[in-house]
Amino acid sequence: MKVKSIDHFVITTQNIDKSIAFYQDLLGMKHVEKDGRHAFIFGHQKINIHAKKGEFQPAALHPEYGSQDFCLIVEEDVESIKKEIEKKGYLIVEGVVKRHGAQGDINSLYLRDPDGNLVELANYRNN
Repeated sequence: MKVKSIDHFVITTQNIDKSIAFYQDLLGMKHVEKDGRHAFIFGHQKINIHAKKGEFQPAALHPEYGSQDFCLIVEEDVESIKKEIEKKGYLIVEGVVKRHGAQGDINSLYLRDPDGNLVELANYRNN
């Protein structure tokens, strides 16, 4: 077997409205709701949102609020994004810092979504 890419992952939220404000309004993802299921679409991927632990089965054995830590690649310069996030009143946890992504060196900044998940926003540096 050879894994090709990530299609989606799931986050459990305590407050769907706050998640929509963060992922749609701040990060610019497209929010979709169908049959009571919420998702945020970006590029060729999506984040599914469960409004309560184990809402749809099968689910993770021990779903928790704020237990995720993931990196999203952005098109814009991370310094510009940092200014935009601060202007909108969101707290930056760390950054801009140099890290190493799946395909090379990246510039990253970190913030938390309303449930406490650590969201890294990054872009690749030219070597």
